[in-house]
Amino acid sequence: MNGEFKFPFEKLEVWCLAVDLADYVLNILDSFPTGKYLRVISQMEAAVTSVPQNIAEGKGRQYRKEFIQYLYIAEGSLFEVLTLAEILKRRKLNRVEESTEIRNRAEIIDRKLHGLINSLRSR
Repeated sequence: MNGEFKFPFEKLEVWCLAVDLADYVLNILDSFPTGKYLRVISQMEAAVTSVPQNIAEGKGRQYRKEFIQYLYIAEGSLFEVLTLAEILKRRKLNRVEESTEIRNRAEIIDRKLHGLINSLRSR
């Protein structure tokens, strides 16, 4: 997106971080054996991509209150990602380092989501 037009949601750091997390997790999922844990993998794909999608959709809403609601939905999806990452770790499908990286990134995203929510509420 160098020098080209950016939509308003693309300017949000939290959206960029959420897209990066989704890309990271999807790369991990690509390495999983086919045919095993399909439901869990599918749920993880849905949850991790839902985080930036809800941030983007919320940014496109007309009212600040709606945007805040979508940010909370994004947070719920983020928590779902963390839960699924823990399950995958316990099933030894992802390495401890990968689980730690997911948690670290999620923590930053969660802080940024709350910062944005607080900023929107104080306006």
